[in-house]
Amino acid sequence: MAASLRNFIDGEWRKGIQESPVRSPYTGGIVANVSIASAGDVDDAIAAASNAFPVMRKTPGYVRSQLLRDLCDRLGRRSAELAQSIVDEAGKPIKDARVEVRRALTVLAISAEEAKRIGGELLPFDHSEASVGKIGVTSRFPIGPVAAITPFNFPINLAMHKIGPALACGATVVWKPSLLTPGASTIFAEVFEEVVSHAGIPPGALNVVTPRDKDAEMLACDPRIKVLSFTGSARVGWALRERAGTKKVTLELGGNAAAIVAGDADLEYAVRRCVAGGFGYAGQTCISVQRILIEEPVYEEFVARLVDAVAALQPGDPRAELTVVGPMISEKEAARLEEWINLAVQDGAQILVGGERSGPMFEPTVVSNVPPQSLLACAEAFGPVVTVAPFSTWRQALDMVNETPYGLQAGVFTRDINRVFEAFRTLEVGAVVVGDIPTFRDDSMPYGGVKESGSGREGVRYAIEEFTEPRLLVLNLASV
Repeated sequence: MAASLRNFIDGEWRKGIQESPVRSPYTGGIVANVSIASAGDVDDAIAAASNAFPVMRKTPGYVRSQLLRDLCDRLGRRSAELAQSIVDEAGKPIKDARVEVRRALTVLAISAEEAKRIGGELLPFDHSEASVGKIGVTSRFPIGPVAAITPFNFPINLAMHKIGPALACGATVVWKPSLLTPGASTIFAEVFEEVVSHAGIPPGALNVVTPRDKDAEMLACDPRIKVLSFTGSARVGWALRERAGTKKVTLELGGNAAAIVAGDADLEYAVRRCVAGGFGYAGQTCISVQRILIEEPVYEEFVARLVDAVAALQPGDPRAELTVVGPMISEKEAARLEEWINLAVQDGAQILVGGERSGPMFEPTVVSNVPPQSLLACAEAFGPVVTVAPFSTWRQALDMVNETPYGLQAGVFTRDINRVFEAFRTLEVGAVVVGDIPTFRDDSMPYGGVKESGSGREGVRYAIEEFTEPRLLVLNLASV
């Protein structure tokens, strides 16, 4: 019998207004039932976070650090269960699910350390006669309750990138996970319930609710929520920002990441990394390799190697240890990708390998000659497809990367340091990754995009800056 996943509000488990089935993208079978939160449940969760905030913000750093360490330890004991829930609900291959869980634990561990490092600076004011005898002291304070809205594709790690820094700085949280993958949130809430009972932390410091979208909008509109941290589609993210009023908003949205392969690159290595970045988890990451730009002298060789490598990939059961490419999250999304590819072909593009769909399973696909205005080139494919295109000059390659509305990350394969710094100065992205794919992310680094890819930065220390605000204390020592 499928488990029933309830809401967690102010330390209590609560049934919602109805249950909705959670289905395996691979088998179509029901793996759980999620309890849909009402508007009243969301309001209660916001109230709990708001009421707990005055206590949480005064909690010493060492206590917050220990809380996060305990959460990391106890969640680690349930790693296998957590990974399996990600496989069942998201269709993520089991090897990738285990990696996600390990990364989530790393984020909690980093958050535990950063909880003790939130400081400020001493400012001398003797740069003018009027300020002689005065000094300034800055410190950072949590802004208020944080609304954390997370997507289906990384149901535990992306959540920890919001919850870990929030708890580290003394904020409280209302977490709204995806209704497609709620199992991870239930496991984490259970762990939090165990830890908070002896940690001296108010139970309302973490609340988990699973409402429909219309009721989830309360998290953006309610003035008691002071920070909105959203990861998901650009359409939804920017719409929520418009409704957020004066609250602080961090948006981690979509992309159509490009990798540039110069003629001096190690082609075998670049192919291997582009295949990993383009087709792991069926390309369902916002920094998945979607566009590969190759310098003309090596274009034919690179594409031939790429096609051979992609042809060797076989979509399969995400529960199998050797599976690299599992299903897309739904048949609807796979059909959407199929339509995008067909539209590109109608406009002159060529499928070099793949292109076939069976239900939610989509063959790893490489497409060439894609027109720049095609959805496959300028929008986020979010599936197992990459496009290839040649370039003649380095500046042309950089312009090709910039010509889409997105700007999350870009990869650059070259040994030419001058080209590296020209890319760093020119590319309109949040990060330029040299010698590797744009899919690289270390959980401590500042992560985020520009243009339609979002605003603000994650990475524990940088997320803490988003969730806090500086305050200045001026001391007139001359009066002492």
